[in-house]
Amino acid sequence: MTTKTSTPLTPQTFQRYLAARLRADLDKKLVILTGPRQVGKTTLSRQLQADFAGAQYFNYDVPAQRAVLHSQGWSDQAPLLIFDEIHKMAGWKSWLKGAFDGRATLAGSRAQRLLVTGSARMDTFSQAGESLAGRYYALRLHPISVFEWCDQTSANPEAALTHLLKRGGFPEPCLASQDAAGDLEAERWRTDYFSGMIREDVLEFSRIFEINTMRVFAEALRSRVGSPLSLASIGRDMGVSPVTLKKYLAILEALYIVFTVRPWSKNMTRATLQQPKVYFFDTGLVRGDDGVRFENLVAAHLIKRAHWKQDTEGRNAQLHYLRTIDNAEVDFALSSDSPTRGELELTHIIECKWADGKPHRTLQRFAEQLPDVIAVQVVRDLKVAQQAGRTQVVHAANWLHGLGV
Repeated sequence: MTTKTSTPLTPQTFQRYLAARLRADLDKKLVILTGPRQVGKTTLSRQLQADFAGAQYFNYDVPAQRAVLHSQGWSDQAPLLIFDEIHKMAGWKSWLKGAFDGRATLAGSRAQRLLVTGSARMDTFSQAGESLAGRYYALRLHPISVFEWCDQTSANPEAALTHLLKRGGFPEPCLASQDAAGDLEAERWRTDYFSGMIREDVLEFSRIFEINTMRVFAEALRSRVGSPLSLASIGRDMGVSPVTLKKYLAILEALYIVFTVRPWSKNMTRATLQQPKVYFFDTGLVRGDDGVRFENLVAAHLIKRAHWKQDTEGRNAQLHYLRTIDNAEVDFALSSDSPTRGELELTHIIECKWADGKPHRTLQRFAEQLPDVIAVQVVRDLKVAQQAGRTQVVHAANWLHGLGV
């Protein structure tokens, strides 16, 4: 592979899609950056630190640095402060409010910039009161996408899609050398990653004796990607109550290990009660055939796009799937709040196919019923793109690249 700079990319040199937005937002408010474990949050923070002479980084997991955080003993002259994993601190919201409000004013009347990072959704660690209201922007960092890979290398969308299906989008395996040794390194990374995230991250939420059950549950989800999820069925197999598995699923979502996609309904309560589908942020964790892995990759790209619109545009963008009472189904649907009416409206319906270029009947049916919605069939291995009525049948690589994040 040849990059734009003719130098092999590493996680430290790969420029992430959030970098410019992060810099701009830090000039205005505190920024809370979250995302999956090892998706590149710390690396992005370190890249940013290099842009601000005298910036300081503190990780709550490091005892010496934790002591500095508790005493607030950082330099008043630091133009940027980076706090990593502080959600593990008791009363972190009140502490952070005090740290933010008490920042030093630097030359030119600019207050110290403040970046907070963590591998769990900060809203999961809710405490009484919303002491940070109005003080922060929230950004979520996702794995590398087709668009990002093309933007940072000389690869075309087709080559980028092939690479991501093989390696996944997490920086370390994605950027390993493009040879057999790199393939082996990527597999070793993924094995350690899955084991480590259960052993270390889940302990923040659960008791030690629950870890083995959680591991079995997470393993079971790897072979259920893309199918409506029956917690009752899994519970019977595992000898665990559905209520317990629902809690475990919420933990896996909070840690950005999986995300759920629920059926479209303007009545969101009704949608919540129906069976979700589950997908992994790391496509490499999926157990299934090429079609299932491809569907997961598309889902990861779509949730990344939805989160981008939520975080940077303030839009209520959501990802769903469509299912009728007669079980006719379309893989995905995107919705966004209407600029005029303010309520959620469908904008896209998307069907994934590995090699079938024949227009999907159910997709066509929904396309005719929803004339204001864009209907797209994305095909991994497509000979000829076509327009079939209101349905677009397109090359998946080009369409995913066009999502722009």
